[in-house]
Amino acid sequence: MSESSTAAPGLATRLRWELSDSLMLARRNVAHVRQVPERLLDATVQPIMFVLLFAYVFGGAIHVGGGGYREYLLGGILVQTLTFGIIGPAISIATDLTEGIVDRFRSLPMSRSAFLYGHLISDLASATLALVIMTASGLIVGWRIHSDLPHALAGFALLVLFAFAMLWVGMLLGLLARTPDAVNGVAFILIFPLTFIANTFVPAGSLPEGLRQVAEYNPVSALAAAVRALFGNPTALPSAAAWPLQHPVLSALGWCLLILVLVVPLTIRRYRVRTAG
Repeated sequence: MSESSTAAPGLATRLRWELSDSLMLARRNVAHVRQVPERLLDATVQPIMFVLLFAYVFGGAIHVGGGGYREYLLGGILVQTLTFGIIGPAISIATDLTEGIVDRFRSLPMSRSAFLYGHLISDLASATLALVIMTASGLIVGWRIHSDLPHALAGFALLVLFAFAMLWVGMLLGLLARTPDAVNGVAFILIFPLTFIANTFVPAGSLPEGLRQVAEYNPVSALAAAVRALFGNPTALPSAAAWPLQHPVLSALGWCLLILVLVVPLTIRRYRVRTAG
């Protein structure tokens, strides 16, 4: 009885300290953004650029059944931008590791895991900002939500969950990369096939055989189709679509959870290896 009563406050205190340390490091990352505002370009200018570019340059050449191209487009742009979100945390973590910042943190009386969670909190805030800006940009170019409020909220919740999963992938990439310069090359090799061999910008049925099958089982395609379905936008599914596109919401949730189950333990283990000693 006495042992359990003393153990519970100890656990609560550790959790409170870890949260406090994580928020402190998150504020440090936000302060860096205030000092170098250009670091926020990928969450502010880039989403607007993608929406305007594809809506006005390619919108007239691409036809989507069941609705306008701009309403089809935004679901793909949202997912693509959040996928590109792996680059920010990857570069930040790789930079901190090479500059010895983590060693300085280890000499302080603070939670060891607060470094990761601080990055996660600040980068999730940045991803949420990008989501808000893209939504506003979509409304400006004519995109609308045609579903009810619960489905619309579910669509945004799914996007936040996907952003959360992508940030963990980004942190793992930053821990695996030898230098910050190596992050961009590896990230683009991963992101471009995922976001372009998909239904991000064009319906999967318009792709040639072979690429179409890859697109139908691409997690980005499932996320984009799920968001479109939840927002009541055209999905333009191909005839005899594969199971992930026929059940996009369930498939998207499954992909997000699978990424988290696989990547979170790997990230934590890799962080312990990189900071050991």
